[in-house]
Parts: sequence; C-alpha cells; structure tokens
Amino acid sequence: MKKKKIDILKGITIGPISFWMLFFVAVPLLYIVFISFMQRGDDGSIVYIPTIENYTRMASSLYVKVFWDSIVVAFVTTLLTLIFGYPFAYFATKIKKYKIVIMLLIMAPFLTNSLIRTYGWIVILSTNGSLNHILLITGIIKEPLKMLYSYGAVMIGMIYTMFPFMVLPLYNAIDKMDKSYIEASKDLGASSWKTFRTITVPLTMPGIVAGCILVFVPSVGLFFIPDLMGGSNVMLIGNLIRNQFLQANDWPLGAALSIVMIFISLILILFYVKIIGKKLDTEVF
Repeated sequence: MKKKKIDILKGITIGPISFWMLFFVAVPLLYIVFISFMQRGDDGSIVYIPTIENYTRMASSLYVKVFWDSIVVAFVTTLLTLIFGYPFAYFATKIKKYKIVIMLLIMAPFLTNSLIRTYGWIVILSTNGSLNHILLITGIIKEPLKMLYSYGAVMIGMIYTMFPFMVLPLYNAIDKMDKSYIEASKDLGASSWKTFRTITVPLTMPGIVAGCILVFVPSVGLFFIPDLMGGSNVMLIGNLIRNQFLQANDWPLGAALSIVMIFISLILILFYVKIIGKKLDTEVF
C-alpha cells in the first residue's frame, strides 16, 4: 500500500514535467523532422511529398562552409570563455567576504536584454565609436579602424554573451571542491602547478564539461549576434536557418538544416564527454 502511494506521488510529480517536455519539446521536434523530408511549393507552402533533396543539397560547398564556420566560431567561443572564465571563477571562490557581490556581478548580464548589450558593443566598436575615439586621442592609430561586421566582432559579442554560462558552473564546481585533496598534495611536496593540474582540474572537470556544453550548444545556433555585429560578411548556420524560415519561406530546407545542426552538436558533445571521461580514468583518482 505504501509503495502504491509512492508510485502515485511520483506520477503526480513527474506527470506535469513529462507532459511539458512531450508537448513543447518532443512534438515540435518530431514535426521539424517530418517537414524536413517534405518539399517546398512555388508559393512557399509545404508540399507533403516525401523527398531527401533537402539533405542532399547540404553537400554543396556553400552549406559545408557555413557549417564549418559555425562549428569553428562555437569552438573558439567555448575555448576562450573557458580560458578567461576559469581563472575568474577560481579566484572568485577565494574571496569569501565578497561572495554575494561577485555572484551579483556574474548574474548582472542576465538582468539586461541580450540585444541591448549587443547594441552596446556596436556603439563601442563602430567607426565613430568610443574605442576608436580613445585610440585616436591616445595616438595609437591615425585613422578609425573597421572593427564591426567581421568575424572578430562576432567573436567579441559571442564571448561577452556566453561568458556567464561558463563561469557559473565553474564557480559552483570549484567552490564545492573537496579542499582536503589539495592540502594532501601540498603536504606531499607537490608544486602549486602540479597540484592544480593533477588535483584541481580533475576535481572540477564536471563544471568544465557543463560550462563547455552550455556555451557550445547555444553558440552554434545563435543568429542575432552574427546578424548585428557581422552583417552580410558573416553567415553562420543560425542565420541561414532563420533566413530559410522567415525570408525564403523554405521551411523544409530550414528544418533539414536544423536537424543536421542538432545532430552535429550532439555528436561533438558526446565525443567531447567521451574524451574527457577517458582522460579522467587515467588520472590518479
């Protein structure tokens, strides 16, 4: 009788979440998969005639380049946010007195709309922006630099936007790390670098993996940052998908691009997690 009540309680608890995931995630995703095998009509409508042409078209060099550029941008964004985010999170955990202030600083970007923050960077990086103005006044440059509408500008916007998503899991992992291992390593005569490399990094690897996934997956599909800061000079998969749905009215091709993007992201994430798992198995722990 008691087990039956527990099962009923579990059903009541899990039921709404399961319905939400099924109705708002699984069903739309299945619909996208379905229309990716359909055809586009002359008027932009969906013609329900099965075809694989939407997928075979992606073998062209144009689509391959877009996918490759998107993966490279997402990878570099993930790598740089990790390089800058890990020291920030590491030293932030050392300042216990100002923990609340540091957490507020990390969370502050979430209090402002991403578009507003992106427009802020546009103002800074534009030809007549504040950065060029400072460089001209200090005599570092003789004429304004063209920093906007380039991959460099897109990378700045991506790193700035995704930085909190890397720092938060890192901060949590480092803060909850068992410090006794570090103390034992130092007592045994290990240097600070060796302790960091063989103790701190492996113990915080779950935070590293979580941060990399939280940054990489959205970075592959983000479209508003490349649109605003890259202009017509930067075309990533997110922009291409958006154009197919909202401008070209080619929903089947847009759906096929979305499925391939999801598939590639999942493969890269599984590969990354598997490599990290093997690396952890070789560590002393």
